[in-house]
Amino acid sequence: MTDRPLTVLFLPESAYGPTGNCIGIGDVLLQRGHRVVFAAEASWKGKLEPLGFVEDLVDLAPAPEGDDDSDPGAFWKEFIRETSPEFRKPTSQQLQTFVAPTYQALIDGVKYCEPHLREIVSRQRPDVIVEDNVVIFPALTTSDAPFVRIVSCNPLEVKGEAVAPTFSGLPAEDGTEWKSFRAEYERTHRDMWTDFNDFVVACGADPLPYLDFMPVSRHANLYVFPEEADYTDRRPLDDTWHRLDSSVRSTDEPFELPAELADRPEDSSLVYLSLGSLGSADVDLMKRLVDVLGSTRHRFIVSKGPQHSEYDLAQNMWGAEFLPQTSLMPLVDLVITHGGNNTTTEALHFGKPMVLLPLFWDQYDNAQRMHELGFGRRLLTYEFTPDELTGAVDGLLADRQLRSQMDAMGAAIRGRRGKERAADVIEDVARQHRARS
Repeated sequence: MTDRPLTVLFLPESAYGPTGNCIGIGDVLLQRGHRVVFAAEASWKGKLEPLGFVEDLVDLAPAPEGDDDSDPGAFWKEFIRETSPEFRKPTSQQLQTFVAPTYQALIDGVKYCEPHLREIVSRQRPDVIVEDNVVIFPALTTSDAPFVRIVSCNPLEVKGEAVAPTFSGLPAEDGTEWKSFRAEYERTHRDMWTDFNDFVVACGADPLPYLDFMPVSRHANLYVFPEEADYTDRRPLDDTWHRLDSSVRSTDEPFELPAELADRPEDSSLVYLSLGSLGSADVDLMKRLVDVLGSTRHRFIVSKGPQHSEYDLAQNMWGAEFLPQTSLMPLVDLVITHGGNNTTTEALHFGKPMVLLPLFWDQYDNAQRMHELGFGRRLLTYEFTPDELTGAVDGLLADRQLRSQMDAMGAAIRGRRGKERAADVIEDVARQHRARS
């Protein structure tokens, strides 16, 4: 009885990073014969079913009249586009002007979809529920099924006194600003947390930890970050936590280098530029990057993002709105990234050094971690000089010792089979619960 196929229900945050992470893990579960359901946000309609998943989607807000919901993650793309001026502010100021409003938007979505999500859980009757998000949906933790939490942001999301505050981008070895940052976080988030905690409790779920919007699961918690960059020496985790050193999906289509990139001078390296589907919505920043990098001898693959039609690439570049990142990344020598956790951990998975240009959320934490460990260079996203950017690119490409180190680290990370480990944990939780039922 305990070996019959499982029904696994995933609810990822609507953005590409968490959804892509769940797709990778879900695909492993599919290959093992299980039924995998996505209760993703409605803009993913028609995008998950072709991959073999069941779509039972939710709206996070009323759809505007005449709205086209065919664009996956459209909700967050529009939100980012409207709030992008906030990215120029220091992280301590972003707490009030960006982080808190983002949490509030997520909370509003939780409250709106709670009745519908309960219907989905009742209809699908999952053996285990998996959520990859930064806010809890009470419908998921009050069902009969065990609940698994995934942290696909930087693991500083799991707070600790001996590590830098979440979202701060502050250095690990200098805690002089930690206390003031934490105080500002409490000031800007306390009332919102109180309101959300009241809602969660009213829905029948357990109270939330103070100032946390997502509880720790008593069943299992997964997080995506390689051992070589982890914080567990300063913030140990209990045995409910399982590190996935990487979680790289294998559902991306194959990628073949265009002729203009394959035929390049011997002294030219191949660089991948991606600020993510959200960061690339800042067209002015993308134009500046194209202008500066277009003057170098290197060749670039550019993920142009949702505003792809609003700017042109330089002669030494090729790109498209969407690219199969996990298929092309093995081909490049260097990655220029916003520091999103998916791209950061994928670059480490494939052993690629990084130039990091953080914009918001945990991107600052990833950029700082890669910089202080020597796996990349963190630059000021809006204040970098052309020489700083091209110097970082050339310096990392010329560092043969670093590239050899990254190659070896990537091989070790790939050998730990993060997706398969995640699937193992999810199966174990579901089967143990089924055996006790």
